[in-house]
Amino acid sequence: MAETKREIERKYDAPTDHFRLPDLRKVPGVSTVVDKGVVELDAVYYDTEDQRLATDSITLRHRSGGDDAGWHLKLPVSLSEGVRDEVQAPPSATLPRALAGLVRSRVRGDELIPVVRLRSSRDVSHLTGADGSLLAEVCVDAVRAERADGERTTAWTEIEVELADGADPAFLGKVEKRLRKAGVERSGAASKLARALEETGAARRTRHKAPARGDTAGDHVLAHLRAQRDALVELDPAVRRDLPDSVHQMRVATRRLRSAFKSYKKVLDPAVTEPVGAELKWLAAELGVDRDREVLTERLTGRIDAVPRTLLLGPVRARLRIWAVARRQGSRRHTVAVLDGKRYLALLNSLDALLAEPPLRRPAADRPAADGLVKAALKDHARLATRIEHALSLEPGTERDIALHEARKAAKRARYAGEAARPVLGKQAKKFAKRMKAVQSVLGDHQDSVVAREALRNLGIQAHAAGETAFTWGLLYGQEEASAVDRERELPGVWERAAEPGLSAG
Repeated sequence: MAETKREIERKYDAPTDHFRLPDLRKVPGVSTVVDKGVVELDAVYYDTEDQRLATDSITLRHRSGGDDAGWHLKLPVSLSEGVRDEVQAPPSATLPRALAGLVRSRVRGDELIPVVRLRSSRDVSHLTGADGSLLAEVCVDAVRAERADGERTTAWTEIEVELADGADPAFLGKVEKRLRKAGVERSGAASKLARALEETGAARRTRHKAPARGDTAGDHVLAHLRAQRDALVELDPAVRRDLPDSVHQMRVATRRLRSAFKSYKKVLDPAVTEPVGAELKWLAAELGVDRDREVLTERLTGRIDAVPRTLLLGPVRARLRIWAVARRQGSRRHTVAVLDGKRYLALLNSLDALLAEPPLRRPAADRPAADGLVKAALKDHARLATRIEHALSLEPGTERDIALHEARKAAKRARYAGEAARPVLGKQAKKFAKRMKAVQSVLGDHQDSVVAREALRNLGIQAHAAGETAFTWGLLYGQEEASAVDRERELPGVWERAAEPGLSAG
């Protein structure tokens, strides 16, 4: 079974091959330096032929030796701070399924092959405090790297300082200060793998960075699409690991992509983008099974927490907990199954193909960026205005609820158009997006109330069928009705402040 640990470390180049650590007992907070001996490590690193994992600062290896032999997958959290999450699995002949899933959005259907082999003689020391607690592990590694084909090798000595679990990250700065006095400097390589690939000539240069943002509408739209595609790929492993807010952020990326296809029809050929947009809509809906459950559970829990004890009649919390757990188990399995499916991989490949050969429509794509982005945002704003006017003309009830939900979608699309225009239009686009977000928030809370009322009704029916009182569920239903009425009263004022778009290309 895979296990995850947060790794916070700094790497340094040893001044000489026979470097010895200075007296680290002089580091503030260190009481004892414990010699843990030397361990021999042998690791084979895997990647695709064009090294997609290394390009994204991800390392995948199978290592023998030491107390954590097996498969190690390191995912960047903050490269500048030396923070990575390391997912470990026991030794096996093939890559465990859990780790294979975490690299699937990068690897797709391609084969993972050995790229380099690193053998290290690791001299380990533990820095402990006055109470005997571990502060950090310091390793002096004599490394020999060999290209997978055996044609070239390289060797170096480096120092790793890894923070102990629960220790203050500021402690690493104290250790570094002492090492600098001994002539030790930070490593210029992001990892052993990066250095090995470079020095053995194994690094592949087949994947290039996205072109610099140009000044045309087409340049800016494509830059926006690439950023959302990258977010989708990067969030995949986070969703699989069930990290906080990951499903929501992945769903947002799909929506931004789909909204861009619709907003920029003058720039991108709809005949090409619409089929991809349909698949993005499918993915957002599938992710929504998990996200909607999360949002609804939080809302109902908050409602119950606010009810006085004297009005909590029956096993209200227990029933909600059982209901939420049952929905969560099903939604989590569903989400991972979607990410493991062929349809999802086909969508990622379609996005790559579209960005590799973008279906730009000329002359619109060649016009100044400000012109094209303003026109798109104004069109989305006009669409929102029409939907709000229609919704407010209806009597309260189901038909109005549906119309307000449609207006919410339009507000979200207008907001995304404003955010996409910020690199070109600056403050005016920021203000536009902020006003659209305010409208979206009011309409979103209204829709959440509609969904919550349906859930509360079902929970009340279940409680009644089980012989419990449904009083509290009815009380909560009434609160949600009142909340919806409040949002409907609030909407005209919020829209009045957003009705003037305030955008211009000049």
